[in-house]
Amino acid sequence: WLRTRDNSTSPNGYMMVVNASYSAGIFYERTVDGLCENTLYEFSADILNLIMSSVSNHIQPNVSFLINDEVRYSTGNIPQNEIWNTYGFTFTTEPGETSVKLTLRNNAPGGIGNDLALDNISFRACGPAALILPVEVANICEDGSPITLNATVQGGQFSNPALQWQQSFDEGATWEDIPGGAGNSIQHTQLSGGYYYYRYLLANSPANLANSKCRIISNVKVVYVQPRFHSVQDTICEGGTFLFGDTPLMEGGVYIDTLISSIGCDSIVTLALTVVPDGGLIAEVAANDPSCACYEDGAIEVADVRNFYPPVSISLDGEAVMAEQASFSNLSAGSYFLSVYDRLGCSVEYNIVLSEPDSLRISLGPGRAIGLGDEVILPVTSNYPLASAEWAPPELVICDADCLKPLLQPLQTTTFYLTGTTAAGCSATDSILIEVNEVRSVYIPNAFSPNEDGRNDRFALYADVPNVQEVVSMEIFNRWGALVFERDNFLPNDLSLGWDGTFKGKEAPDGAYAYVFRVRFLDEVELEYTGVVHLVR
Repeated sequence: WLRTRDNSTSPNGYMMVVNASYSAGIFYERTVDGLCENTLYEFSADILNLIMSSVSNHIQPNVSFLINDEVRYSTGNIPQNEIWNTYGFTFTTEPGETSVKLTLRNNAPGGIGNDLALDNISFRACGPAALILPVEVANICEDGSPITLNATVQGGQFSNPALQWQQSFDEGATWEDIPGGAGNSIQHTQLSGGYYYYRYLLANSPANLANSKCRIISNVKVVYVQPRFHSVQDTICEGGTFLFGDTPLMEGGVYIDTLISSIGCDSIVTLALTVVPDGGLIAEVAANDPSCACYEDGAIEVADVRNFYPPVSISLDGEAVMAEQASFSNLSAGSYFLSVYDRLGCSVEYNIVLSEPDSLRISLGPGRAIGLGDEVILPVTSNYPLASAEWAPPELVICDADCLKPLLQPLQTTTFYLTGTTAAGCSATDSILIEVNEVRSVYIPNAFSPNEDGRNDRFALYADVPNVQEVVSMEIFNRWGALVFERDNFLPNDLSLGWDGTFKGKEAPDGAYAYVFRVRFLDEVELEYTGVVHLVR
C-alpha cells in the first residue's frame, strides 16, 4: 500500500480506508432529508487506489454511486496512479421529492488488490456560479460616492433564479438579509470609515431560498471605506528616522499632514512620535573562519545581546531571525554585514570578514631513480601538520604510525600517490615517480683453476644481492654434452656451492665446458645465462 494522508489541508483530517470484500458491498450509505424538488444536486467523492504504481497484477477498485438504490454513476477502474481522483455526477430531484438515499458500492471482485481510500464525500446543491466581481476588496474614500455591487450568475442551470443579498456585521461570522435586496444589484451607501461585508444567496425559485440544502452562496465581497482622519502613534530610537510622507522626522512630537493614501484618498494624518534614548545596544559576536580553503564551514555566532527594547532581531546579509542569540553556519570566506536591531530601531552593526585559509600543500619532492632491489626513504613535507596519510599503492609502502617517512622498495617503475589530511579535515594529494633501473648485475667467470691454491678454485655465479633471489639451476656440460655438474636453488656468490672441477669424484680434464645458469631476480623475472668456461690446472 501507499504511505499517504487524507486529501485535505487540515492537520486533523480523516479518510476512510477500505480493504474491499470478495463480493460487491456497500461502504457508505446516508439518507438526506429536507431537499427541494426540481433542484440540481451533486454527489461526489475523492477516491485513491491504495496500490503502488510499481505493483502489477492487482485488481483495480471500481465504485458505483447510487440514488435510492439505483445506480446513477460508476467510476470504472480507478487508476493505480498514486493520486486522489475526484468522481461524481449531478441529478435533479423529481417533483415532490424531498429525500434521497445516497450509497457508495464496491463493484470489483475481491482478492489481491481492490484497496481504496475515500475522502471528501460531498452532497450539495449544484447550479450556476454565483459571483460578485471583481473578487478583490472594493476601496472607496470616506468623502467618495456610493458604489454598486452586481450579482454575476454564470451558467444557465436555473431558468427562474431567485436572489437574496445579505450583509455581515461581524466579519462574516453571521449574516442578515438586506431588506429589499432581491434584485441583481445593490448599492453600498455607507461612507463611514471601516470594512463592510456582502454576499447573496441563489436558488432556482424564491421558495428554495429559505432552504439551506437548496441554495448556492456567492463569494464574500468586502468594501473598505478609508477614513479621512487617521491618528498614528509610533516610537523610534534616538538617532533614528521616521518617514512621515516625504518628510524624515528625528524628534518627538505631534505632526499633522495631508497625505494621499495608496488608494488615492486624501487623508489627514496626526502622528504622535516618541523618541526613546538609545541604551547602547551591544552583542557578543564570534567569527569562525572556514577550516580549509574553499570550504563552506565558517560560522558567525551572536550571543549576549544587551540594552535593547524587545523583541530584538539579528540579520546577516538580509537573513533575519527574531531572537536574542543566533548562529549562522555553512559560510564561505568573504565579507558579511551583521545587524542587530530592536523593535524601536535601536541597532548595532558589524562588518565581519571570514578569511580564507591557505590551501594545504604536500610535497614528495622530485622523482627518484633506483636500482632493482634498492630501497628509498621518502620524507613528506607540508605546510600544515598532517593527521593522516593515505598512500597508493599501499602494498608497496612500509611505514610507521604516521606514515610520513615511508620506506619504498618498488620492483618496477611506479608512481606513488599520497593523500594527506589535517585534523581540520583539509586534504591534498601529491605524487612521485620512482624509476627502477632494471640492470641485471650478474658476473660469470670465463675460466677457473681448481688446484687448491686459494685462487679461482671454484666456478660460481656472482650477483648483486638483493638484486637476485636465487640461482634456480646450474648445469655444466663437457665437450660431448655429458652433464658433469648440477645444483638447484642456491644463493649466488657462495664458492662452496660452485663446481670444484671434478666429475664422478675424479679431476675433470682441462678444456672448455659449457654452462647453463637460470637465475631468478627480486622482481620474479627468471633469465637464462649460457656460455663456456675454461678449466685450467
